[in-house]
Amino acid sequence: MMKSIKLKDKVFEIFIPETEISAIIHSMAKDINEIRVKNPLFIAVLNGSFLFASDIMRKITIPNSEISFIKLSSYSGTSSTGEVNELIGFGEDITGRNIVILEDIIDTGITLEKIIELLKEKNVANIKIATLLFKPKAYTKDINIDFIGKSIENDFVVGYGLDYDEIGRNLPHIYKLKE
Repeated sequence: MMKSIKLKDKVFEIFIPETEISAIIHSMAKDINEIRVKNPLFIAVLNGSFLFASDIMRKITIPNSEISFIKLSSYSGTSSTGEVNELIGFGEDITGRNIVILEDIIDTGITLEKIIELLKEKNVANIKIATLLFKPKAYTKDINIDFIGKSIENDFVVGYGLDYDEIGRNLPHIYKLKE
């Protein structure tokens, strides 16, 4: 296991090893399965949550679970632009559906707020939020997050779906920017 890795001009050090990620996902899936949402539609937020969504969906045992994807963009390099642009929306009718949003990371909450706004316009029944990583010190919104895998400091992280200028998503561990 590489303790540190260089991506473009930045050096990152291992922060959350693959084994810990796996344990977090196992625990989160157990908690989600226990809420027994009827016919849930899981919505994975691309690109970052693709690995998390894949791993957690394999552990979801709720009957008639479905998954769909939404892609929004608010990052440029290592900082949020503060603006969210809808890139890929919902193709199917989701009126009256029970939604579980799958996020890789929630920091400011700007993207989450936009997703919830879009979902409410579609008249969904209810919304639950599951995030692998949460940055409480960066969070500026008043939206309840139902399932948090791990709360972290406001560090820039990469790996396991998270990127730095679109690279590093394939790394099996989560790394943080080395100061």
